[in-house]
Amino acid sequence: MSWQEYVDTSLVATGNIDKAAIFNSEGTSVWASSPGFTVAPAEIKSVVASFADDSDVKKIQSEGFRVATEKFFTIKSDDRSLYGKKGKEGVVVVKTKQAILVAHYPETVQPGAAATTVEQLGDYLISVGY
Repeated sequence: MSWQEYVDTSLVATGNIDKAAIFNSEGTSVWASSPGFTVAPAEIKSVVASFADDSDVKKIQSEGFRVATEKFFTIKSDDRSLYGKKGKEGVVVVKTKQAILVAHYPETVQPGAAATTVEQLGDYLISVGY
């Protein structure tokens, strides 16, 4: 399966995600994305930095983060996952060994359903070496 197929089939086609992108683990290369879903280099750099931040209160937790120019409040941040919320919509970011999945869900989707969809793809990619 191509990276674009993971975005289109494993994320967006579930109905739990409306747009997504997959980056390399350093955030320096976009491997696939939904049309019109553009995550700026500074935005993905902030996300990548959050995975390495081992402070008691991470910078991203106190300041929030941006994805596709939208500001999200951080609701979860650890060494694998980053969840953000803006009103009823949100973003789920999952880091695997070689990739970073960035997925947006609309206000009509429950956050748990979106998180499960992205985390399951992350688990699968890790299981096959990515």
